[in-house]
Amino acid sequence: MKNRMSPHAALMAHPVRRVARATAVLTVLLSSALAGAQTGSSQKADKGEIQRGRYLVMVAGCNDCHTPGYAAKNGEVDEKLWLTGDALGWSGPWGTTYPVNLRLFMADMSKQQWVKHARTMTPRPPMPWFNVRPMTDADLKAIYAYTRSLGRGGDPAPAFVPPGANKPGGPLVQFPG
Repeated sequence: MKNRMSPHAALMAHPVRRVARATAVLTVLLSSALAGAQTGSSQKADKGEIQRGRYLVMVAGCNDCHTPGYAAKNGEVDEKLWLTGDALGWSGPWGTTYPVNLRLFMADMSKQQWVKHARTMTPRPPMPWFNVRPMTDADLKAIYAYTRSLGRGGDPAPAFVPPGANKPGGPLVQFPG
């Protein structure tokens, strides 16, 4: 015997399938919308963290040394150049140091590596590492997020020149001693 649907059951099957399909489509759309909303809110949080990092870079004085010409131009330096290091040497009894290109320095570093580095670094003068160490993890992560948002840029800073070596060329700030 052939299994046949009654005429009434056949009429009802199409609306049931349509409702099932519509429910499935709505579920997918709703899931996508919720995922998009969550992504949007995390992007807003990222933008907020980046803006916080930008603010901290400005008020903590990072640009003063790590951005070429920043202090000499009263801070009027295109943001595309921010944190790209500088060829202005800082010379004293420790030798001659140059402000590192932070964008290249952090480019291959994870956020956790940056926080650990910031907590343990003891670079040569005049880097005020003692002002970086007490920053909160959130502040350090914001600086990292901002610096990374700028992308790679600039060239590596000149290499450290030890005391007693040939006097480096280029502009220098000479500390007594």
